[in-house]
Amino acid sequence: MSTDLVIVGCGGHGREVLTIVRAANEAAGRPLLRPLGFVDDGPSEANLKRLQRLDVPFLGGLDALRDLPPDTHLLIGVGDPRVRRAIATRLNPYGRPAASVVHPDATVGGDLVHGEGLVVFAGARVTTNVTLGRHMHLNQNATVGHDSRLADYVSVNPLAAVSGDCHLAEGVLVGTTAAVLQGLRVGAGSVVGAGACVVRDVPAGVVVKGVPAR
Repeated sequence: MSTDLVIVGCGGHGREVLTIVRAANEAAGRPLLRPLGFVDDGPSEANLKRLQRLDVPFLGGLDALRDLPPDTHLLIGVGDPRVRRAIATRLNPYGRPAASVVHPDATVGGDLVHGEGLVVFAGARVTTNVTLGRHMHLNQNATVGHDSRLADYVSVNPLAAVSGDCHLAEGVLVGTTAAVLQGLRVGAGSVVGAGACVVRDVPAGVVVKGVPAR
């Protein structure tokens, strides 16, 4: 039996999430998740036209969720961790469960533990004894090493590497091609800039960049 799905956010990230859903369905040989459409409170005209090319309807703003069956699942297709967290808070009154989806070209360890709303993009690699939080996004060709813990709303951008035994607190963003070295901690809401190499613990609420990251 398939699960009805609505994607929140019809920008580029949300449309990428749709491609993951479709790839997962194709790999399974059946519709695991059946996309009903997108909701977005402020879609651009350009993105609405792009949705038309994908043959998936725009359902309206978030209030359109009131008219959907209570077992309709949601996926938040927004890349920014802060915005994703704000949207998740706004979605709470609708009482809709969150789906999770893993692209068939990603690999995850058999002992992965994750919260609802996880999105794993093509080429991502997750090894062993890893915990990924709620509404966490692991983007294209990103990697997470053994024994690491990534909290709710974390985003690991394309080609970034989180080494073994790392702890990333809620809302951390690891930029494209950045690296967090073995055993380090990154505090809540911090940003690791694109291409940075984190060689020591990062406190909460800061932006670090460069090699080594400062």
